[in-house]
Amino acid sequence: MKWLRISTALTGIAACGFMLAQVAPHAREAGAILAAQDDPAALSEIKLDALLRHNDRLIQNNIEVALASGDADLADSFVALARDRNIALPDDLPSRVGDAVKAENSTSHFAKRFAAGLVTGNADDVASLSGTVAGDLFVIGDIRDVVREGKHLAMGEETDRLVLGLAAAGLAVTAVTYVSVGGAAPVRAGLTLVKDARKVGRLGEGLAAWAGRSAREVVDTPMLQNAVASGSVLRPGQTLSAIKAAFRAEKAGALVRLGKDVTRVVEKTGTRGAMDSLRIAEGPKDVARAARLAEAQGGKTRAILKLLGRGALLLIGGAFNLALWLFGAALTLLGLLSSIKATTERLTQAWCDRRRARRLRQARIAAEAVLASPAVTA
Repeated sequence: MKWLRISTALTGIAACGFMLAQVAPHAREAGAILAAQDDPAALSEIKLDALLRHNDRLIQNNIEVALASGDADLADSFVALARDRNIALPDDLPSRVGDAVKAENSTSHFAKRFAAGLVTGNADDVASLSGTVAGDLFVIGDIRDVVREGKHLAMGEETDRLVLGLAAAGLAVTAVTYVSVGGAAPVRAGLTLVKDARKVGRLGEGLAAWAGRSAREVVDTPMLQNAVASGSVLRPGQTLSAIKAAFRAEKAGALVRLGKDVTRVVEKTGTRGAMDSLRIAEGPKDVARAARLAEAQGGKTRAILKLLGRGALLLIGGAFNLALWLFGAALTLLGLLSSIKATTERLTQAWCDRRRARRLRQARIAAEAVLASPAVTA
């Protein structure tokens, strides 16, 4: 019976040790993710480790897809990620990406996209954004958007209030830009990019809802309706003055911060990287996290966002599961320690019982020897 109890305790040690060996890696990864949940750069690195560990061709496949879709910038971002992680690529692939990037950055392509951004007000790369910002800095683009959406509003038609509010905020920032000799230009570019993302349907639903509420707060609707009723792109000075009067600058702080964060992303990843961030963002905090990620990862950011999505910015829906891994590891460790304790106690008890039995046996032998001696017999 005694040895059965010892065998049971030893079996518990073996079982708990095996379970701990299986659970520990998951628990360690879960702990690292939970510890890094407020640091987008560290969080994305941990998630990339787990993702790339099981698919060594993932980056190569994404490069091929990006080249096939004509997105040389994204392909170049994946090449940078592969280089950073010492992932081997076919010899010809980096050169193909380099050629595609050169063609995309050629003078003729830049001029064409600049003109498209200037005329249409839509941007999806550096060149078109430069044209869009140029148009907005000369108030043509923002007046165009305000007059168009404002007239929809005045006539009771469907109105994109977000574009309307961003354009009105842009006009006010443009005035500050001129006064500060370009000091507010980064905010201007950021607001323009948010507006363009909205136009082309690349603004996340959550962020669009938040920005829409913020835009409503900065625009005095009745005053704006009166301003656009007689406004025209052909009379920019008069129209600009009327629109600025309908803009509540004191309510624009949140939009201005959003514009600054978007600009931080653009500076590190380019226009398309910022567009990718705006597409997955559910609010201004996500954009701020994307800015921190871009500052840490630079040109690799687009590839990271492509692979991880919003999960690169924050912990999504997995905190409970991660906590379960840690709880399971803690229980398994507790079971292992309890089994070790029980085994130690039972082995110690067996040793003590054996010592006691040996002493009793020696005492009995000694007593029998005394009884059998001649003196005792006489």
